[in-house]
Amino acid sequence: MIHKVAAFYQFAALPDYRELREPLRAFCAGLALKGSVLLAQEGINGTIAGAPEAIDAFVHELAHGALFGGRLNNLELKFSTAEAMPFGRLKVRLKKEIVTLGDEAADPTRQVGTYVEAAEWNALIAAPDTLVLDTRNAFEVAMGTFEGAVDPEIKSFGQFKDFAAEQLDPAKHRRIAMFCTGGIRCEKASAHLLARGFAEVYHLKGGILKYLEEVPEAQSRWRGECFVFDERVALSHGLRERGLREQELGHDRDE
Repeated sequence: MIHKVAAFYQFAALPDYRELREPLRAFCAGLALKGSVLLAQEGINGTIAGAPEAIDAFVHELAHGALFGGRLNNLELKFSTAEAMPFGRLKVRLKKEIVTLGDEAADPTRQVGTYVEAAEWNALIAAPDTLVLDTRNAFEVAMGTFEGAVDPEIKSFGQFKDFAAEQLDPAKHRRIAMFCTGGIRCEKASAHLLARGFAEVYHLKGGILKYLEEVPEAQSRWRGECFVFDERVALSHGLRERGLREQELGHDRDE
C-alpha cells in the first residue's frame, strides 16, 4: 500500500485551540491517520500520513469543515508518498507556538517577507547582492542545502534570533533570501527580520520540498538531500525517499 503524506501549516488566529485538540484527534483517528499535529493560538502545523482518500478527507475538513469554521482557508500544503507508514502513532499536541522562536514581535499574521515561487528562486539566489540564508538546524544543513547558502549553525530554530542579532545588519544586508523545509520557519524568521528593520526579505514559498517537487534536477541549485521529520528521513528531487529511520538519528521535530 502506498501511503499519502501531507505536510501542512497556516498561521491563523485560533483562540480556541485547546478545545480543538480532542475533536481533531478523534477525526484523525477515525480516518486511521498517523503523524504529528501541533495546535497553538497562532495556528496549525503538522505532517500526517494515511490512505490517499483519508488524507483528502482530512485536508477537506481543515479547509472547509465545521471544525475550524473556515479559518484555515489558506493552508500551505505539500503532498508526497511513502511505501511504508512513516509514523508510529498519532499525536495532536498543544504548543505556545507552532514553530518556536520566542519573539512576540514576529507575527506572520501581520507581516511576512515576500514569497518567491520555486521557478523564480534560482534567479534570486544567483544575484550577487543577495544573502542566501538557510534557517534550518545544523544537522539538516549538513545533509543538503542550496549553493552558496549561509549556515547559521544553530541547534534549534529558537536560536535564530540570536544569530540574527549577532551576524545580520540591516545596513549591510539589504536583500536576504531565506529557505527552510516547508516554509513555516521562514515565515517566522522573515517576520522577525522585518520587525528589526531589514528592508528586503524574501522566502521560498513552499520551502525546499516544493522546490524539489517542481524544479527539474538538471536546473537545480540544490545539493544533497532534504531532511524530513519522519521515518523516511530525507527526500531528494521528485520527493523520492532516502535515508535511515528517524529513530536511528535521534532528532526531534522542529518543523
